[in-house]
Amino acid sequence: MKKWIPIFAIVILMVTAYFLGIADYFTYEQIQKHHMTLTRYVSENFVLMSFIFILSYLVSTSLSLPIGIYLSLIGGFMFPQPFSTIYVIIGATAGASILFWAARTAFSDFLRKKASPFLSKMEKGFNENAASYLLFLRLVPAFPFWLVNLAPAFLGVNYLTYLWTTALGILPGVVVFTQFGAGLGAVFEGNQEFSIENILNRDIKIALGALAIFVLIPVVIKKLRKK
Repeated sequence: MKKWIPIFAIVILMVTAYFLGIADYFTYEQIQKHHMTLTRYVSENFVLMSFIFILSYLVSTSLSLPIGIYLSLIGGFMFPQPFSTIYVIIGATAGASILFWAARTAFSDFLRKKASPFLSKMEKGFNENAASYLLFLRLVPAFPFWLVNLAPAFLGVNYLTYLWTTALGILPGVVVFTQFGAGLGAVFEGNQEFSIENILNRDIKIALGALAIFVLIPVVIKKLRKK
């Protein structure tokens, strides 16, 4: 039963967060409403606010709350580069790691006992090119962040591979959102319209897609050599 405690704790906290409507406090409207307060807090105590922000990102990621984009915008607005990017990567990677270990600890025995030949073959194939596959999944915005956090735990991916591919794979997207967040002050002052689609525009999606395809090149070459 001890193995299930971490995953149970995460589920309970997740349900509580959704029930309390925590995500409603992390919207563009809330950022706009409290942006002056956030700016003052950061100027008065940069170190403390840095710690609070990283911890907030860690908790939101480990609980799979759908507020990562807005937290990245807040980070970009509150802290200058490269601090904002570094803080987001630390918080997101740490939160993803907690979810990874909780899932692996809870389901490890179950997966070993119930593993089918298909799952074993899939696990072997995935792990032969784990770095390339994980980078691809991180770079493509179509895959939910929580799903990419959990899938490697079920497929037996080495944690160190999971760790560095998470940090590197989310880097391009983090830079985009934190950089956009840095310009929110001008957006607020000009009462300009805001939309996530304006950030993840066609050019950004093409660039991320190109990077995702690029990291799969070693996999393709390896398969061609085998043939």
